[in-house]
Amino acid sequence: MPTAAQLESLYRVSYQLTYIMLQPIYLICVDNRTRNIYILAGYNEELEFQILPTGELFDEQS
Repeated sequence: MPTAAQLESLYRVSYQLTYIMLQPIYLICVDNRTRNIYILAGYNEELEFQILPTGELFDEQS
């Protein structure tokens, strides 16, 4: 179950991806090992994000 902080971050990221950047979101799931929310987005599925239980974003490209 996602934390409240994760849900707030998920809403913010989803809004920015779809309404501002006009990018499709292909997958949103919770990693059962780490409890992070994983997001796969972009026309070529090139955007990957993880939202930590604290609500902070972890960008895999960094």
